[in-house]
Amino acid sequence: MLEETGPEWLSEEVKTGTTIIAIRFNGGVVLGSDSRVSAGASVVNRVMNKLSPLHDKIYCALSGSAADAQTIAEVVNYQLDVHSVEIDEDPQVRSAASLVRNISYKYKEECQQFVVNTLSLAMNRDGSSGGVAYIVSIDEHSTEEKVVLGNDLPTFFDQ
Repeated sequence: MLEETGPEWLSEEVKTGTTIIAIRFNGGVVLGSDSRVSAGASVVNRVMNKLSPLHDKIYCALSGSAADAQTIAEVVNYQLDVHSVEIDEDPQVRSAASLVRNISYKYKEECQQFVVNTLSLAMNRDGSSGGVAYIVSIDEHSTEEKVVLGNDLPTFFDQ
């Protein structure tokens, strides 16, 4: 009896991560990205354009949580549009980078929780990273070290 099997990619191990590249040439920049979006062990989209326009001549290569990255790009796009109307010229790339930085890294506690969540998911996935997360937060005023024990790490599924 013949066994039916699905496409080969269904049985392959899911790999996470993204590939983005930017190369500067005399007079400009070339950007590129892959198109796969994953959430945990699932591929949720194989054809997402990760090169998001922030303004007419400014693009952002998206990585990380797709929804978060897309939301940040949309907010920055809006703010750059308003800014360019106010100054009556195209915004500088530096302005776009500052906006992305301010939105992404404004809230230390949210950044720390994001790191804890990411480490927890990675440790669960590979099963060999140990059971403790170590975090260091550094800013212009201080350095803060934090240890999160295994029983305090978040879980995102039924065990």
